[in-house]
Formats: sequence, C-alpha cells, structure tokens
Amino acid sequence: MQTLSEIAECQSPPFWNEQQVADFLCQSVRTIQKWRVKGSGPCFYKFGQSVRYRSDEVIAWAHDRRKTHTSQ
Repeated sequence: MQTLSEIAECQSPPFWNEQQVADFLCQSVRTIQKWRVKGSGPCFYKFGQSVRYRSDEVIAWAHDRRKTHTSQ
C-alpha cells in the first residue's frame, strides 16, 4: 500500500497553486489565503505575482497536524 506522500508525488507536480492546496486540504481558497496572511498555513513561495506551495511541504504540514484523540 502506498503512503499519501508517494501517491501525491506520482500524481502531482512539485508545486501546487492555491486551488490545488485547498482541494488537497479540503478547505476553501479563501481559508488558504487567510492562513498565509496569519502565518498559520503551510510555507509558500512567490514567483512574481504567483503564490505556489511545494506539494511535499503541504503534505508534511498536514501530517504534522495529525491527532489520535480530541484532547490533543
């Protein structure tokens, strides 16, 4: 069985746009933008006017938020 990161590497480019990140995290683009302003979301890159996220960093960021029970 493949891990989430192995699946993502096979199916996606190394950089994702806001929509791709939002889809992957099951959030709205606006939420991703708010996280970026607050500094609470995954790290991002600016290429001119374009905001991009490395797919492996988004996956790692999501993995770091994994919980096993509600008191965590």
